Amino acid sequence: MRRMSVFPQHGTALGNLGRTANEIRQEAENSKNVLVSDLVNLSAGARFQAIRSLPMPFNERKTVRNRVNSVKLSKTILTADCRQQVSRSFRRFCASLASARQHLIIWQDTLKEIGSRFGTSVLSYFLFLKWLLQFNLFSLIINFCFITIPQIVHAPNISSTTGFRGLELLTGVGYFNQTVLFYGGYNGEVIVSKPAYNMQLAYFFTIAAYLVLCWVSLIYSMSRSFQKNFVLETGPVSGGAWRLLCSWDFSVVNEKAIQYNKNNLAIQLKESLSERLQEKNKMSLSDRIKHLSLHLLAWLLSLGLALGSCAGIYFLGTDPDLAFSFNHNPNDLRAEASTLLLPVVVSLINLIVPLLYSLISKIESYSNPRAKIYISIIRNVVLKMSVLGILCFYWLNFVPDNISCWETFVGQSVYRLLMIDFIFCLLGIFFGEFLRNVIGTMCIQSLGVPEFDIARNVLDLIYAQTLAWIGIYFSPLLPVMQVLKLFIIFYLKKISLSMNCQPPKHTGRAAQIQTVFIALLFFPSFVGVLSMVAYTVWSLKPSDQCGPFQGLDTPFQTIFHWTDSIQNFPESNWVWWIFENILRSELFYYLISLIVLVITYFLWQITQGRKQLIKTLREQIVNEGKDKAFLLNKLQNLQKERREIASYRPQDFDQTPHFNPNWTNTLPLNM
Repeated sequence: MRRMSVFPQHGTALGNLGRTANEIRQEAENSKNVLVSDLVNLSAGARFQAIRSLPMPFNERKTVRNRVNSVKLSKTILTADCRQQVSRSFRRFCASLASARQHLIIWQDTLKEIGSRFGTSVLSYFLFLKWLLQFNLFSLIINFCFITIPQIVHAPNISSTTGFRGLELLTGVGYFNQTVLFYGGYNGEVIVSKPAYNMQLAYFFTIAAYLVLCWVSLIYSMSRSFQKNFVLETGPVSGGAWRLLCSWDFSVVNEKAIQYNKNNLAIQLKESLSERLQEKNKMSLSDRIKHLSLHLLAWLLSLGLALGSCAGIYFLGTDPDLAFSFNHNPNDLRAEASTLLLPVVVSLINLIVPLLYSLISKIESYSNPRAKIYISIIRNVVLKMSVLGILCFYWLNFVPDNISCWETFVGQSVYRLLMIDFIFCLLGIFFGEFLRNVIGTMCIQSLGVPEFDIARNVLDLIYAQTLAWIGIYFSPLLPVMQVLKLFIIFYLKKISLSMNCQPPKHTGRAAQIQTVFIALLFFPSFVGVLSMVAYTVWSLKPSDQCGPFQGLDTPFQTIFHWTDSIQNFPESNWVWWIFENILRSELFYYLISLIVLVITYFLWQITQGRKQLIKTLREQIVNEGKDKAFLLNKLQNLQKERREIASYRPQDFDQTPHFNPNWTNTLPLNM
C-alpha cells in the first residue's frame, strides 16, 4: 500500500499559491477519499493502527474512522463484518464478565481500604477471616443441599417439641432439641425416589467429603505460604538495608497510616540492629543461668495455669447436678440457663489467662520482640487446645454413657460454646477497644490509643473455627452460626479498627506470621478435629433413639451394609471389589504412605536445590560487586596518574617526534 497522507499528492506549497480555495479543498477531499479507500481494504487491527498513527488532530481521525466504517457497511462484506462483530461482542462480554466478577468478590473494596489505611499486617487478619468464611460457606452449602433439604422434604425426625421461649438462642435446647439444626433431627431411612436416597450414606459421605476438601485446601495453602514466605525469603531480606529500601508498604495512602508505617519501620530497624548486637554480645554464664531460670519459671507458671484451667473445666463438666439437670426436666427454665455455666467459664478462662500470660512475658523481658510474639502464640495455643481436648474427652467418654441422644447433647454444647464466645468477642470489642480508647485519649493520655492485637484476634478465629469443625458431625447446620458470626465480627472489627485502634508496632514479619497461623489451623486444630470425628465414626456406638445411624454398632457400619447391598448387582461388583481388596487392605495404606514420603523427599530435595541455587546467585552478586569495586579503584588510580602527568609543564618534555630505525626488532618473535 502506498504511503497514506491527507495532503495533496501533486504540486508543492508554492504551486498552491496560484489555485483557488475550492480547488485546494477539492484536492484535499480527493486525497482523503483515497485514504479512506486504502483503509477499507486493511484488516481490523492494521486499520486501527493506521488510523491511530495519522498525523492529524483527534477529531479529524475520528471523522476518518466514521467514514471508513460507513463505507464498510455500504459494501456489506458480511463474512468479515460478522466475524469482527462477533469477536468484538465476545471481547465486550468477557470484559463485562470480568468486571462483574470483580464486583462479586466479597469485601474487595473494603479490604483495599483497610490495606491503604493500616497496612498489610492488619490486612492479614481480615484476609484470614475471609478465608475462614469461605470454608464455612462451602460447608453450609453442601450440608444444606445433601443432608438438610432431603430430610425436610421427606419428613423431619421430630417426636415432641417444646414451645419457643427465647433462651434457646443461647442454649440450643428446648425448641431446637429435635430440629434439623442438630444430629437428632435426622433419621436413617431410605427416601423412596428414583433413585432411592439413603440418608445414612448422604450424612456420612457429605461430612467426609467436606473434611477431605478442608484437608487438601489447608495442605495446599500451607505449602504455598511456606514456600513464598520462608523458603524464598531467607537471606538478606531480614537485614536493615532491605527494610530501609524495599519494605515500604505502597498500598498505604492515608497520611495518618503513613506516619504509623514510618514509626513501625523505625522500630523494626531498631529491632534488627538490636538482634545483630545481641548476636555479637555474648552473655556471661551467670546471665545465661538467670535467663534460663526466668524462662523455666515462666513456662512452669504458664503450664500450671493451663492444667488448672483444664482440671476446673473437667470437674465442672462432670458434675451431674449441672451437666444433665436439663435432660431430666426439659421445662425447667433455671436448669436450661444452668447449661450456660460451662461455656461462660471456658470463655472467661480464654479471656483472663492470656492476660496473665502477657504479665508473665513482661517478667521474662525478651530482647527479641519476634521471639516474644511466637512464645505468646505457643502458650495461647497450648491453653486453647488443652481446653478443647478436655472437653472432647468429656464428650466422648463421659456423655455417651449417661445420655440417650448424646450426639445432640454434644452438638448443643458446641453451639453454646460458639454463642458465648461470640458474646465475649462483642464485649471485648466494646470494653477492650472502645473504652480503652476513651480512657487513653481523655482520662489517662499516657496510655495512648490501643494497638490492634493481630495475634490474639487470629487465635480467637482459630479457636472458633475449631469449635465449628468439632460440631460439624453433631450439628450439620452449625456453619450457619459461624457464617453469621464471621460477618458481624468483620464489620465490627473494621469499625473498631478505624475508630479505636492503631496498627501494631511490633508485628514481626506479617507474611511469616500468617504462615504460622495457617499451620496452627492445620495442626493441632484440624488434625485434632479429624482425629475426634474419626474416633466417633469408627469406635463409638451411636444413639439408639435418635440420629441417622441408630441401630448400628458404629456409624462406619453403614459402609459395610452398602457394599453388601451392591454386591448383588453385577454392574456394581467393581465398587465392592475396590472396597474389599483395596480400601480394607493394610498394604494399600502402606503404599500410600510410602508414596507420600517419597514425594515429600523429592520436594524437600528440590527445595534444598533451590535454596542452594539462591545462595550461589547471591554469592555471585556479591562477587560481581567486588569485581566492580576493584575495577572502579583501578580506574580511579589510572585517572589520578593521568592527572598527575598532565599537571607537569609542557616545556619539561621534549615534544620532538623520534623515529626508531630498528623498530622491527621490538616485535614479538612469534609474529
